[in-house]
Amino acid sequence: MRTDPMSTDAVEAARKRLTAAAEDLDTDGIAGLVLEYAQRSGVAPFWAQVCVPLLAALPDRDGTGIAVEHALSEGVRVGLDVHGRLPRRPYPPDGVLLAGAEQETHCLGLHALAAALREQGRGCLLLGPALPWVALAGAVYRTRPHTVVVWSQTPVTGRAYRLVRFSRDFPSVRVRAAGPGWIEPLPAPLDRFTSLVAAARAC
Repeated sequence: MRTDPMSTDAVEAARKRLTAAAEDLDTDGIAGLVLEYAQRSGVAPFWAQVCVPLLAALPDRDGTGIAVEHALSEGVRVGLDVHGRLPRRPYPPDGVLLAGAEQETHCLGLHALAAALREQGRGCLLLGPALPWVALAGAVYRTRPHTVVVWSQTPVTGRAYRLVRFSRDFPSVRVRAAGPGWIEPLPAPLDRFTSLVAAARAC
């Protein structure tokens, strides 16, 4: 996994190009730029230095601003999903399972983590946002992962007690929290990933 920071000039150029494409609502163009920069600089530096600041600095949430936000998010998601993907690559036994917490509609960070894992040659299973706890449990029974990462964007979905209960049901599985929604303390051995690099290395 590449972790060397992008140069200041490269970061500025990437942000300008992505901003222009988002303002044009050009999701395919955004996806192409994401793929270009992820391949050139690595997922982790590109995500931390370009994507996260851009997403945090989106315009006001009026009609146009919401459309720009959706275009940027969708383009980034598609680009990350293409990066490093090999057709028909089977999900490995004892792998990594990624899912958004129940009722959590945002999990773009998990797409970045999945791309970073593929960059390392590690397969994973990403089940997307808003996965009910019972469905996540069923997926664990079926796929037998060694690690489960649950994403929460807001405290409304980042319920620590639910994660604790889930981890107790699967004592042989490492259960980890990711995303800014987990604000309550998590008892050991539970932990929250605070960066993409840390998450990719731990998984």
